[in-house]
Amino acid sequence: MGRIYWRQVLELWAGHECTVNRVGNVWRDQTRLTGHHDRIEDLTAFARLGIRKIRYPVLWERVAPHSPDIMDWTWTDKRLDRIGRLGLHPIVGLLHHGSGPRYTSLIAEDFPAAFERYAKAVAEHYPWVDDWTPINEPLTTARFSALYGVWYPHARDRRSFWLALLNQIDGIRLAMKAIRRVNPKARLVQTEDLGHTYATPPLASVALHYNRRRWLSWDLLAGKLSPDHPMWAELEELGFADRARAIFDDPCPPDVIGVNHYVTSDRFLDHRLEAYSFPPHAEGYHDITAARVLDPAPDGLAAALRQAWDRYRLPLAVTEAHLGCTREEQMRWMQEIWDTAVRLRQEGADIRAVTAWALLGSVDWNSLITVEAGHYEPGPFDIRGGQPRETAVAKLLRGLGGARGEPAGSRTHPAMAGRGWWRRDIRLEHPPYPSSETMRVEQQEQSSRPILVAGATGTLGRAFAAACHMRGLDHLLTDRTMLRIDDPAHVADALDSHQPWAVINAAGWVRVDEAERNAAECLRANADGAAILAAACAERGIHYTMFSSDLVFDGKQEGGYVERDAPRPLSVYGRSKAEAEERTMRAHGGALVVRTAAFFSPHDAYNFAVHVEKHLRSGTAVSAADGYFVTPTFVPDLVNACLDLIVDDETGIWHLTSQEPLSWFQFGARVADALNLDPALVRPAQPRDLGWRARRPPFAALFSAKGRILPGFEDALARHAKRRDSLLRQQPRSSLAATE
Repeated sequence: MGRIYWRQVLELWAGHECTVNRVGNVWRDQTRLTGHHDRIEDLTAFARLGIRKIRYPVLWERVAPHSPDIMDWTWTDKRLDRIGRLGLHPIVGLLHHGSGPRYTSLIAEDFPAAFERYAKAVAEHYPWVDDWTPINEPLTTARFSALYGVWYPHARDRRSFWLALLNQIDGIRLAMKAIRRVNPKARLVQTEDLGHTYATPPLASVALHYNRRRWLSWDLLAGKLSPDHPMWAELEELGFADRARAIFDDPCPPDVIGVNHYVTSDRFLDHRLEAYSFPPHAEGYHDITAARVLDPAPDGLAAALRQAWDRYRLPLAVTEAHLGCTREEQMRWMQEIWDTAVRLRQEGADIRAVTAWALLGSVDWNSLITVEAGHYEPGPFDIRGGQPRETAVAKLLRGLGGARGEPAGSRTHPAMAGRGWWRRDIRLEHPPYPSSETMRVEQQEQSSRPILVAGATGTLGRAFAAACHMRGLDHLLTDRTMLRIDDPAHVADALDSHQPWAVINAAGWVRVDEAERNAAECLRANADGAAILAAACAERGIHYTMFSSDLVFDGKQEGGYVERDAPRPLSVYGRSKAEAEERTMRAHGGALVVRTAAFFSPHDAYNFAVHVEKHLRSGTAVSAADGYFVTPTFVPDLVNACLDLIVDDETGIWHLTSQEPLSWFQFGARVADALNLDPALVRPAQPRDLGWRARRPPFAALFSAKGRILPGFEDALARHAKRRDSLLRQQPRSSLAATE
C-alpha cells in the first residue's frame, strides 16, 4: 500500500488513572488516591494541554456502589458539565479494572444483564455522549482477576478466566446496544493491552498460546472468534461454545481499536531456571520484560499497531501512553509513541490519536494496587505538593496538542536528545538472549547541549555524573582546572565553550568546622562562586541549580523549617550558604536552590552512614551527636529528584530530604540495625566530645511545603543497606569503605 495521509489530524487525547479495584474486601480508587475526586479545577489544567478528547470515568462502583437502584450522579454531573464547557469530548468509561459493585462480580451469572442496566442508565443521563469505553481492558482484567487471582474475585482457573472474559464481552455488547438506543451515533472505543510474547524454543507453544490469546477481546467483539479460531477448542472444552457462537452471530465491532502498550507489555518466557537469581513464574518458567533480556530489543508499539491494523483494518488509537520512570525517559517514551503513530499513518494505517495517560500519576501500581504502600509515580502532573504541578511532560504534550500530525522531534527538550533506556544497552538486566526481531525505531543520536556539573571531586558532583550516565543525559563533569566558579572570566569561557542548557553547581566548601578559621575562603567558594555562576547563566538563558544546607537555620523554630522560612545561620558555613542563596536568587530569577542535609550514600566513603559502618564492622565504638536533629538525605534519590526538577525547569527554593527528623545518634543506630551490626556500639556524644568548632542548630529538620518528593528514610536506608551488603560480598572488607 502506498503512503496515505489521513484526512483527520493525529489528535492528542488524555486521561487520568481512574482504576477502582478490589482486593478481598478492600477497595482502592485511584481518582481519590490522586486527589482528583476533590479537585474539579484539574480539568481546566488538562484542557490547557491542547487535548481533543478525555477518557473519563463514570464508574459503576462509584455511581451505584450499594444498590443497582440507587445512583448518585452529583460528582459526574459537575465534571462532565465542566468537560463540555472546556470544549472537550469525553470518552466515558463504566468499569476500569473492577469487578463491579459488591452486589455482583466478573464471574456472577447476572453480570452482563446488571451491567447493561447500568449502561442504559448512564446513557439516558448523558444522552449527548458519543464515545464510550464500557469496560477497559477486559482480557487483562479477566487474567488478573480470574486466572492469576490478584484482584477480586481472586479465581485461579481457566474456566473462571473464560467466564470473566465472556461476561465482560457480553456486558460490552449489551451496553452498546442500550447506549445506541439512546444515542444512535454512539461509538465504541475498545481498549486492551497489546504486546508480544517471545520465548526460548522449549516454551514456543506457551508463547504461541499467549500471542493468540492477546487478541481475544477484539476478536470476540469483531466477530472473528468462530469455530475455526485457534482458541475455539478451549472454549468448547470448558462448555462455552454456545456463548461464543451467540457472540459470533451478533458481534459488536469497535469503532476504534484502543491499543494500550507499555514497555512491560512485551514479554520473554525462559525455561532456563538457573539463568536468573529470582524465583520463576508459578507455571515453572521465567516471565520477564522482553526489553530487559532480548537483543536486539523488540519492536514494541510499532509492531503492535501494524499487527492490529493488518488484523482488523479498523481505526486505531493509542489509548494509554505512560512510563513510570525519570522525567526525560517519560518524555522520550511519549515522543517515540507520537512519532511512531505519525510514521505508521504515513505508511497507511488509520491511527486517530495518542492518549497521554495517568495525567496525575498513579498510586501503588508497582504492586498492581495490591499493597497500600503509597508508592507514587508522577505523570504530566505531579500531585505530591497537594495541588497538581506541571512537569516537563505536560509542556511536551502542549506542543503535541498544538502541532498535531507532525513528529515530536522538532519540539523536544534538550534532555530528550538521548534514546530511551529501552533502546540502550542499560536495559539489559540479564545476559542478552538473541532475538530474531529487528528494531525499526531509528537509532541515530540527536546532537545535544550538555548539562554542566561543577564539582568533580565531591560526593554530589560524582553522583550527578553517575545519574546522568544512567539516564542517558549528555553531561560534562568539571573540576577547578575546567571551571573556576569564583573567576568570572573563566566561568564565561567555560559556558561559551561548552554551551550547556543547564548548570548544576555541586562545588564549594564543605568543611563546616574548618570554615570557622577560614571564613574568607569559605565565603568566596560558596557565596561568591554561586553568585558568579548564577549571573553568567542568567545572561545566557541557562537553567542554574545550586545547593544549600539546613545550617542556614538556627534550630530554634519548633516543628522544623519549610522553604518560606527565613535563614538565621549560626556558623560561618551557614552564613556562606545563606548568602549564596540570596545572591543567587538576586542574580538569576529562574534559579533552582535546593536545601538538603546529612547525605548518605553506598558509593561514597565520606558520609556519616559509611563512617558508622566502618567503625562497627571493625568492632569499635563510634560517637554520634545526641540532641542535634537533622533530616538525612539519600544521595541517589536526591540527584534523581533534582534532575527531574531541572528537566521540569523548576525554580525557587526547594527542600529535598527524607523529611524524617533524627538525631545523629538515632541516625547511627538505625544504620547499625539496617546493616545487622551492633547498635550498642553507637554512643551518644555532645559537641565538645566531637571537636565541633562551629555551632549547629539543635533542630534543623527540613520539611517541604511543595511536597514530599523523595522516598522516606526507612525505604532509602533499606536500599542503602542492600547495596552496601552487595559491595561487601564483592570486595575485601579493607576496601569496602572506598568503593565507588
